[in-house]
Amino acid sequence: MATSSSFSTFSLLSQRTSPRLPTITCSLSPLRSVSSFSQSLLSSQFLSLSQPTNKYNFSKRPNLSSKFKVVASADKKKVLIVNTNSGGHAVIGFYFAKELLASGHEVTVLTVGEEGSDKMKKPPFSRFSELVSAGGKTIWGDPSEVEKVVGGAAFDVVLDNNGKDLDAVKPVIDWAKSANVSQFLFISSAGIYKTSDEVPHVEGDPVKEDAGHVTVEKYIASLSFPSWATFRPQYMTGSGNNKDCEEWFFDRIVRNRPVPIPGSGMQLTSISHVRDLSSMLTLAVEKPDAANGNIFNCVCDRAVTFNGLAKLCAQAAGSELNIVYYDPKEAGVDAKKAFPFRNMHFYAEPRAAKEILGWKSTTNLPEDLKERFAEYVRIGRDKKELKFEVDDKILNSLKVPASV
Repeated sequence: MATSSSFSTFSLLSQRTSPRLPTITCSLSPLRSVSSFSQSLLSSQFLSLSQPTNKYNFSKRPNLSSKFKVVASADKKKVLIVNTNSGGHAVIGFYFAKELLASGHEVTVLTVGEEGSDKMKKPPFSRFSELVSAGGKTIWGDPSEVEKVVGGAAFDVVLDNNGKDLDAVKPVIDWAKSANVSQFLFISSAGIYKTSDEVPHVEGDPVKEDAGHVTVEKYIASLSFPSWATFRPQYMTGSGNNKDCEEWFFDRIVRNRPVPIPGSGMQLTSISHVRDLSSMLTLAVEKPDAANGNIFNCVCDRAVTFNGLAKLCAQAAGSELNIVYYDPKEAGVDAKKAFPFRNMHFYAEPRAAKEILGWKSTTNLPEDLKERFAEYVRIGRDKKELKFEVDDKILNSLKVPASV
């Protein structure tokens, strides 16, 4: 069955599943320009999310009748970023620091662990010299001893981009409160939303009460900081990201291997360029009164299908794409280990950030994925020897050859 090179759309109804669909082969050529492709993007693989928003509480969706007056702050702040040393969130702190420094703020990045560890040889940590060159300060240590690590330095704003539960974050929160920090920001996760038949997730939707991030959010809210806010990111892309998303597709595409996608490939997800996340955080720093007491979905305003993402990755690589669909149960594999995204519709809308902070998304997946593929080739991952044991198990169950 042949397909055209147009991208997949979805109607926000129940998800179509197809455990045994035939192989689909698409020949894709590189994009000539953004403008020549823009019309197809507007009506194709992306879903635009643009409804209004408002402030809300933990248990209810926003009341859309209220309005907010937002006035930007020109004050320059002293900001401490407590940054994780692993996972996809590390790049958030790096981009946030760069943007703050470019806006004239003073920035210190406290990274968990030791400066000489092997983790620091990988991006984004290997690029911390860029922060120092821009006037920032980088230090390493244990966040549970944050007062000792920062040497008694005073800060206006603290962002915790490290902890996932109260045990990890509470020492930083309590120190910030005792040090009279004016604003506390926390990187939470959109993964705490409960599965729902109504998508996208918006601020105020039900969350998993036993999730560690939820406990942290509630504790921060209970302490009456002059200003506080939490941010719930989802999947992200951007130079320096060290968690595979688009790389998973590139690994197969450049080696002429089939790309195994669970279900129908019409599942919707959200992938944001990390500059969107950092710009949202920076607005919160510069508009503390507006940001105060809010939870923001830290995502771009468009969704993409798995099929659409695969096709965009092939476009970025200038290669052909061979998609095969499978049912994880029939193939005998764990979908969480076989595919880098949740096998369901999972995406959020940045409603609060648009309405309250006046934030705008700049994510442009066709161009952003070109940037990522160029970096993928530059580091030599396209030539690296990789194993595809789970893929081979899936392909064997479908009786599909492992190479095109």
